[in-house]
Amino acid sequence: MAQLGALLLASDVDAGRAWNVLWLALAALCLRQLATALGLHLTHLADADLQCQLRLRLARQLSRVPLGWYAGSNAAKVNEIVQRDVAALHRLVAHAPSDLAAVVVAPMACLAWLLHTDWRMTAITLVAPALAWWRYRGMGAPAFREGQAQLQRTGGELAAAMVELVQGMAVFKTYAQETLPQARFHAVAGRYARQFLAWVRRWGGMGALVDVLLSPPVVLAFVVSGAWLGAQTRAMSPAQMLPFALLGMALCAPVAALGHGADDLKGGLAAARRIGALLAEAPMPQAQTPLLPAGDDVRYEQVRFAYPGGTDVLHGIDLCLPAGSVTALVGPSGGGKSTLAMLLPRLWDVTAGAVRIGGVDVRQIDPAVLYARVGFVLQHTQVLRLSARDNIRLGRPDASDAQVEAAARAAHIHARITALPQGYDTLLGEGLALSGGEAQRLAIARTLLADPRIVVLDEAMAALDPESEAQVQAGLSALLAGRTVLVVAHRLQTIVQADQIVLLDGGRLCERGTHAQLLAARGAYAALWAAQSRVDEVAA
Repeated sequence: MAQLGALLLASDVDAGRAWNVLWLALAALCLRQLATALGLHLTHLADADLQCQLRLRLARQLSRVPLGWYAGSNAAKVNEIVQRDVAALHRLVAHAPSDLAAVVVAPMACLAWLLHTDWRMTAITLVAPALAWWRYRGMGAPAFREGQAQLQRTGGELAAAMVELVQGMAVFKTYAQETLPQARFHAVAGRYARQFLAWVRRWGGMGALVDVLLSPPVVLAFVVSGAWLGAQTRAMSPAQMLPFALLGMALCAPVAALGHGADDLKGGLAAARRIGALLAEAPMPQAQTPLLPAGDDVRYEQVRFAYPGGTDVLHGIDLCLPAGSVTALVGPSGGGKSTLAMLLPRLWDVTAGAVRIGGVDVRQIDPAVLYARVGFVLQHTQVLRLSARDNIRLGRPDASDAQVEAAARAAHIHARITALPQGYDTLLGEGLALSGGEAQRLAIARTLLADPRIVVLDEAMAALDPESEAQVQAGLSALLAGRTVLVVAHRLQTIVQADQIVLLDGGRLCERGTHAQLLAARGAYAALWAAQSRVDEVAA
């Protein structure tokens, strides 16, 4: 088009050549549009395939990491990686190739043509984009990136403060403290505003300067100035200036687009790093030659354990759970009870020592066999977005409807399920939530149906009201009969009939015996029992 303009402004217009150039320009534009459309089509297909494959890989990875990994990972953060971060790659995969071609290929072709035409005018035309690029590189400095990171962190705090303000308002108003969350929110909002203003003062002017340098008036000013100087020193007509005016702006447009799209590209790269970190998480090791346990007894042998990156929280634990017995773990909060229980179903692996079932190290048992043999009911039970029947059948997918209902009756949840709008076919989680006690009994029915030989109960009744506790206790009686049971208990009244009670404190086994033996010993267990008894008397 620049060549065509020069031809048309010439004193002796060559009509034939002008038409040839016009048709060539039209063909080039059509070819460019076709190539761009085809390229975007192919990159979008690649992006769709990549997102599908990534989500499948992430799903496989999430099924391979140790179960304990979920306890230390924020569910919202994992969901953000699987959903938002994978989607954030769209710009990087679907648009970056065509953007790169627009930034590199077309400007290089224009630059080559301009250099061939007049290198001196080309140098003057490049002054504005060169200055813009130099200033834009300053926006990649560590101070700029740290300022952005600080804004993102404070923005996260602001979002958390807003959630607290909305979700906790009922509680705050109950105690006439509604100004407390407002004050916190105002403090964080003010800090964010100050940080944002400081960031804009420091870097906003730089961004505005880049936009000004790349604007058509500035580019034209440099081109006209160069043409005027050329006209003073050598023969140069306005027609010869036209290609530099048109192509100079064509050179600047991709640079400006690159600057405005850089944030999306940086976000895509950051998302790719987070996805890579999740895919790099070490999977739970599996034995090359799995072994089958010879019985249902459990042994902890000189067990030491530390969470990733932390210090030991269990110190040389030796403990035997005879087959068919009930062992209760008690002690102060943070003593290591839940951690010790989590090692049995391999939510984590021991740092040193071994946990054995039927004489076989749990690390040598196939995970499917281990989970079929060991069932666990936790304090916070997950009710899946499935029908009540399928929630229970999760314990044994091939179970008949009669077996599902038998498990529900034994867990004392049958009556509640039949009272639901569609009975056992009612979809749970769709605006229909079960109470804590009902969810626990549903989990007990699920575990009953799976029929594990070993059961782990981790604070299964810690947050229940007395009525729900009685119903869950009735369901547990059916679940625990004839099985090896490990109970993590907060309320000592629920485990007085245990075959052995183990008191843990500071990650060490301090006392062991029956309820009567430990009371007679007048040690830490007896003191804990007396303290809870006094609290119960006051509550009564």
